[in-house]
Order: sequence, then structure tokens, then C-alpha cells
Amino acid sequence: MDKHYKKEGKYSYFEAGEGTPIVILHGLMGGLSNFDGVAQYFPSKGYKVVIPDLPIYTQSILKTNVKSFAKYVKDFITFKGFEKVILLGNSLGGHIALYHTKLYPEKVAGLVITGSSGLYESAMGDSYPRRGDYEYIKKKAEDVFYDPKIATPELIDEVYATANDRIKLIKTLTIAKSAIRHNMAKDLPKMTVETCIIWGKNDTVTPPNVAEEFDKLLPNSSLYWIDKCGHAAMMEHPQEFNEILEEWLTKKNL
Repeated sequence: MDKHYKKEGKYSYFEAGEGTPIVILHGLMGGLSNFDGVAQYFPSKGYKVVIPDLPIYTQSILKTNVKSFAKYVKDFITFKGFEKVILLGNSLGGHIALYHTKLYPEKVAGLVITGSSGLYESAMGDSYPRRGDYEYIKKKAEDVFYDPKIATPELIDEVYATANDRIKLIKTLTIAKSAIRHNMAKDLPKMTVETCIIWGKNDTVTPPNVAEEFDKLLPNSSLYWIDKCGHAAMMEHPQEFNEILEEWLTKKNL
């Protein structure tokens, strides 16, 4: 990923390929590498894959909320000179993508959400702050996946470090409260953008009924399931995730 990583102005981001931009939004504990599978696959399929680093822990506490992050994404899209983009978000990134689409529908050609928050309040982790307990954090990280081995020691160490950083912990809890405040249930029926919902059948963070609710409330949505899969489908089953997404993009002519 490194050779495609750029820093321009206040933005740091990954960019590869040419064509219709797919702008990817990572989750709270997620990084750009969570989307390695998507980033390697779609540039050869006529898409420009762009993954900005979201300022989850670097904005002032007053701007640490879903709405401010959505505005950040809009400013980034404008900065890049993209007219319309396909937005893809996982977990908190899905929520930001949804909120961005609500505020700036003219910028979004298509929307893809996987394990998204926005409807389900405990998606952000209800019992987060047991900071010093490595085994507890390890278990929490493993619970995100159907196959706990996907939670590598590096990933667990990263989550542990975040949980033990006081400022990051405060911001994490601030975002969790913001996610509850910015519940999308009333907005979704008015959002007519073509939406692809890809969900792990074994997601315990945002359970399958959340995906069904999104599908019910969004007027132009298609719901796809991945079996033996937890909260981060694009990490756990990258090939299947890419095939579903490519098929949907082709079908919707995006």
C-alpha cells in the first residue's frame, strides 16, 4: 500500500487506479489496510480506489462526531475534484457514508455499506473501557470476526494501545455517543441512492437484523449475505466481498 500512499495539504490517503472513484471510509478501530482486498482488486477493473485517513482521533473534541466526519469526506471529495463517487464504508465508516449521502446526495453515485452503524446503538461497543486488561481487549477484537485468527497480534496490540490512550479513549466514547445521536432511521426512507448492503451472517457487533432493517428502510437497496463471516466482511472474505460488489456495480451500471 505504501507506494500508493499520498499526503497533500491536510489529507493523507491511499489512491490507485483510474476511472470511477470508489472512496472508502474505514471504521473506528479500522485502518486503511482493512481494505487491502478491495484496494488490490478494483483498480484493474476500471475504478480509482481512494481511501482517506479519517481524522477520528485528531480533530478537536467538538468536531469528533459523525456529522463533522461526513463534512470532512465532502471536503476531501471536493479537494480531489471528483464530481460523483461511490462511497464504501465499514462500521463507523458506513455510518459516515450514510450521513454524507443524507447531507450531500448530489456527490454520491452509489453507496456500499458493510457492518454499518447508524441504526443499532451498541454497535460502537457498550463495555469498551477495561483498559489495562489485555485478554479482555483480545477477546473483544476476536469477537469482531467469525474466525478469531483474523485478529492478528498486531491488530490486537493496536486496539490495546488505543484503549490505553486516554485522549483516544475519550474520543472513542464521544464518537459512540454521537453515533447514537445521529441515528438514521428517519432519514433512510428519503435516501434514494442505489445502495449495496454486504453483511456477515455471523456479525455479532451489528447483527443480521440490522442489515435487514437497512434494507427495509432504504428505497433502492440490495442486500447480500456472506456466510461464516463477522463484522468486517471485506477482511474476512475479501474475494467473495469483491465478487458481490463487482456484480452489483455492473448491474447498476456504476
